[in-house]
This record gives sequence, structure tokens and C-alpha cells, in this order.
Amino acid sequence: MPEKDPDFMNVLAVDPNIIVDLKYATTDNFTHQMIYDFTTAVARTGTVKKLGIASRLLYDQGYRLKIWDAFRPVTAQAKLFSVVSDPMWVAEPNPNYSHQKGVTFDLTLTDLDGHEVEMQSAFDDFTGKAKRSAPRTAIQEANYQRLDQAMTQAGFMGYENEWWDYRDTDMDTYGPKQTDPNLYQL
Repeated sequence: MPEKDPDFMNVLAVDPNIIVDLKYATTDNFTHQMIYDFTTAVARTGTVKKLGIASRLLYDQGYRLKIWDAFRPVTAQAKLFSVVSDPMWVAEPNPNYSHQKGVTFDLTLTDLDGHEVEMQSAFDDFTGKAKRSAPRTAIQEANYQRLDQAMTQAGFMGYENEWWDYRDTDMDTYGPKQTDPNLYQL
């Protein structure tokens, strides 16, 4: 029987206020297919601890984090890449890429009741609206800055083409590693 790898951790173990809505565990994603068979958001332990810092910073301001994607097995990445084979929007399957080694989150902000705040685009919007440099309304800008500042302060950096994508600034210290997120259910 497989065992938990201590190098990975369930995000809810660091802060139960985080909302987990893994889009690729449902058909509510750009592929309209279930990409993976788990609903537990996991990532590398050090990365999850940083996420906990961001979550607490935002909660103190009246917001919560909502996770759309975290660790993504290489097999799931292959499914995504077969649908969108454009590396600008979907990375090729590679166990050393950020989602596939568990050092990246796709996320947004919600109010304390769990309602998403207004951002510049929907998740997995494969247009220029998703880019960090895209124009935003004043409300979208305030929400984006709030999220970005908390994530940056906690030790993450944003990916230029997707406002929702945050990578651990220490991502290069982690080597490739796979696990089964179903082992980490709380």
C-alpha cells in the first residue's frame, strides 16, 4: 500500500480557511473532461507553508484563497497538453515543471463567505485578458494587487501570462517528484 510522502502536504492542513475547488477534478474546465481523479489540493511541504502565510495575510484583510489547481501529475498534464498544445498556455508534460512537481498554485480571492471577487478574466482564459499586463478596472486592480502582494510577501512569484498562477520562489530547489493526492485527505 502506498504511503504519504512527507515532501507533500494537503493545503488544508496549513489553513482550513482555504477553499479548494480543483477544476480539473470536474468537467468545469476548458477541456470539459475530468483530468484527474482527486479533489485534495497538495503541494510540496515548503510551498504549502508559504501558502499558509499568504492565506493568513488575506484572511486578516477579510479575504480567503480559493485553489483551482495545485500539484498536477504528469499524466494529467499530458491530457491537458493534448487538448491545448500551445506552451504559452499549457506546459508540455515534464516532471520538472512547476505544477508537475508541486510548487505552483492556480488561485483567486474570495470574500469571507467564499464568493469570488471580481478579477480581469475567468480561470483558464486563453486570451490576452489573462496576462498580468492586461488592463483592469479599478475594482479588478485592487483585487489583483491584494492577491499579488500577499502571495509575493509569502514567497511566490506570478507567471506573466496567467494572473492566477503563482510559483514558489524556491521552486528550483525542488526536484521532480510524483505522489497520489488521494493519500493526503484529511
